[in-house]
Amino acid sequence: MTMTTTQAIITIAAVVLGTMATRFIPFIIFPEGKNPPEFVKYLGTVLPYAAIGLLVIYCLKDVPASSNHGLPEAIATLFIVWIHKWKKNTLLSIGGGTVLYMILVQTVFR
Repeated sequence: MTMTTTQAIITIAAVVLGTMATRFIPFIIFPEGKNPPEFVKYLGTVLPYAAIGLLVIYCLKDVPASSNHGLPEAIATLFIVWIHKWKKNTLLSIGGGTVLYMILVQTVFR
């Protein structure tokens, strides 16, 4: 099923408005010079860690079902933690962990 030109324009406009709203509304609600509520400050400190924890749990949720008892996942996870503690570079941690995991599952733990 294809969209008509009108439907495509409406869809693009809705996406643009949604993106702009999520970018601009926080600056309208909390202008410069006005302190945000303590609850918002608290969420700003805890939500990044909660999101990372959620992503880790989501990535590792199917590990017991794997045939290698989670060994490549455990090795890659420990490597990610180690390299991040050592270099403190998020992209290096993610990239290095992904490369190591792919090497492990494609060569070592076939």
